Amino acid sequence: MAVPLQYGDPPRLGGFAVQARLSTAPAGLVYLGQAADGRAVSIALLTRGAALDPSARDRFVTAIRAASGVRGWVARARNKTTVFDGPQVIAAELGQAPWVAVPYVPGRPGAERFLEPVLVGGTLIGEVHGPDFVPYWLADRAPALPAPPRPRPPLTETRTRVLVAAGVLALLLVLGAVIALLLFGGDDDSSPMPRPLPPTQIVPSPPPVPVSPEPQEPQPSPSPGDTGGSTPGQTPGDDTGEENPI
Repeated sequence: MAVPLQYGDPPRLGGFAVQARLSTAPAGLVYLGQAADGRAVSIALLTRGAALDPSARDRFVTAIRAASGVRGWVARARNKTTVFDGPQVIAAELGQAPWVAVPYVPGRPGAERFLEPVLVGGTLIGEVHGPDFVPYWLADRAPALPAPPRPRPPLTETRTRVLVAAGVLALLLVLGAVIALLLFGGDDDSSPMPRPLPPTQIVPSPPPVPVSPEPQEPQPSPSPGDTGGSTPGQTPGDDTGEENPI
């Protein structure tokens, strides 16, 4: 019975869109997916604990290879083919988080068939006795999600561009050194230093003295006795117009 996806379920696995959960097994989970062409598929995915167990992951991958007709190097060396009675494999991922996708047919076994060999029960030799084998990851129910894609490597320049950039940088450094030498190294250190000018002495000038006019002496006025027989208004030596008698 399909149930909605829960927190932590992958939205996509490879080229398939995950739509719902079909079943939950101790070793993994089975999802209902849809291919790009609209075909319904059944996808089996290991739990995180089972994917971290190398033995459990190897048993799951071996079942997928057996159903796909892909033999391991041990089987090829012994010229034997492992036969796995399971549905046809459409797509699979055999990395650190393996999963397998098969056609979904209601009422018929799907991808959960590949989760059965992951658990090992009883004993491998002889009759079943004693406690059963329980893996340490049995309580883990989180799905083993594939690792996120690696980030794009940083862009690297070609060797020619690096050499050209280094040459331009060296040329700029040489030009800077020449300019600095011309600016700061052109003065002759042997020339005598100019003597400093003597300090300027400022002598204050006396304040200006105002110029006043000199006082004039008073002129005495003439008296009648000083002029003698001169006629008033006539200065001595003036011609009166009268001729002296001879």
